[in-house]
Amino acid sequence: MRRVVAAVASVVVGVVVLTGAATTPTPQDSVDPVRASQYWLDQYGITEAWKTTRGAGQKIAIIDTGIARGPVEFSGAVVGGTDVSGVGAADGRTPVGAVDSNHGSWVASLAASRGTGDGKGMIGVAPDAELLSISVGFGSVTSKSFTEQIVDAMHWAVDQGATVINMSLTTNTLDWDQSWDEAFQYAFDHDVVVVVAAGNRGSGTSRVGAPATIPGVLAVGGVDPSGTASNDASTQGITIGLSAPSERLLGVSADGSLVQWNGTSGAAPIVSGIAALVRAAHPDLDADNVLNRLIRTAKSTPGAGSGQDPLYGYGLVDAAAAVSSVSVPSVSSNPLGDLAEWVRLYRRANAPAPTGAATSAPVEIPALPPVESAPRASSPLLPTRDSLLYGTLPLAGATLAAIMITLGVSAAARRIRKARISREPSRTTNQESLPS
Repeated sequence: MRRVVAAVASVVVGVVVLTGAATTPTPQDSVDPVRASQYWLDQYGITEAWKTTRGAGQKIAIIDTGIARGPVEFSGAVVGGTDVSGVGAADGRTPVGAVDSNHGSWVASLAASRGTGDGKGMIGVAPDAELLSISVGFGSVTSKSFTEQIVDAMHWAVDQGATVINMSLTTNTLDWDQSWDEAFQYAFDHDVVVVVAAGNRGSGTSRVGAPATIPGVLAVGGVDPSGTASNDASTQGITIGLSAPSERLLGVSADGSLVQWNGTSGAAPIVSGIAALVRAAHPDLDADNVLNRLIRTAKSTPGAGSGQDPLYGYGLVDAAAAVSSVSVPSVSSNPLGDLAEWVRLYRRANAPAPTGAATSAPVEIPALPPVESAPRASSPLLPTRDSLLYGTLPLAGATLAAIMITLGVSAAARRIRKARISREPSRTTNQESLPS
């Protein structure tokens, strides 16, 4: 199994603490300064959408570092939670992590915080929606693998009735662990909208990473207050579906203080809140058609390409248009991709056999030639045809040749010896007949 290195998508750039702004606005202010600083409420049609719905009846699961218990902005908003890291509280309400422990609270406050009363304090996009807090741990914070935590978190969120899941995190890599195939498909099969942050260049993410690359999720890119793609607080990639504000955002920290922060980690919960508004306004729509409505009603951006632009996706999210009664053609499948089909194509060894598919006509194979009859059983000590032909006969021939050569040499040697013997007496006789 390939090890996945995970990092929170929005390592905060230039966090500014807004001390006391949420609770002590000056009496003469006719507009609360905190609400006035939430520019996205008006610019992205959220205030207008509230005339139709504020998200009642929807559950947004925040898979992050945990939503803090203390801040008044979360009073009545968090209806359940769990910890999948092994180091947090059982209800997911104790922030996890030495560096990013506030991150989950910031994300949740953008999605569905309640304000501080009397129309003051930070308010989320879907202030009547409910929140589920699922705390995860990153890096050395926990010995439990990040991939396993996400699988557990997805299953728990779905089983607790989440209609929207928000994941403001990235792995900084295009692919994902195979165990996520089933976990994300589990959410899709149970009609859940999954919204994921695209990541930030400022934190080292030069391109969209998983889980924002998983087919079927709504990957959210970030723009500055003017609606231009953010240079540091966003990234780019062909899987980006929509864009939303990612600069000069507000967030409620675990201790109740407000901060200003940047990142697609904030853009994602804004879109998650709008998805909850759409589900509340159009309860007849399934998750696929909620996604389709969000991307079909998005505002186009100057300079963006047609279709799914790598910087803006299908455009800037528009809550008022998405919640309205404007007619949008229905779809029968997820417009952002089919994870099951992706698994079938790229994980063939483990994919189940397709059902209901037409079968091809059988291919006729010519008959094989008849098998030769087996040789009769015989003793291994008796010679066979092959042993005679290739063993015994050549050996006998070689032996016979050697014998003939030996006999010829022996006969020649005897003739030479006889010839010597016959010459020796003649030489003796001749010597004896010479005069003395």
